[in-house]
Amino acid sequence: MKNFQDFKNSLQNENPDAGLSVQLKALWYDGKGNWTQAHHEVDQLNDQSSAHVHAYLHRKEGDIWNADYWYKRAKQSRPPITLEEEWEQLVRLFLN
Repeated sequence: MKNFQDFKNSLQNENPDAGLSVQLKALWYDGKGNWTQAHHEVDQLNDQSSAHVHAYLHRKEGDIWNADYWYKRAKQSRPPITLEEEWEQLVRLFLN
């Protein structure tokens, strides 16, 4: 995956690209509207990158207390931006 537009275009596919990191795979499933699978991808992981995606997913779910817990584990704070902007920011972060 070369860039953000390639990633967005891949949402038309049935399955994520095999070479995606677990964080990008979670964001891909979320982009497809499959929050449950996205959460499943990062739920058991403890690294900071996965915690960041996990935080975003709980923010999207509306579970702000849980989101803030995961933002703290990721050494991040809940951003004052829309969910769509955060999703794009995360995709761009993990593509680089």
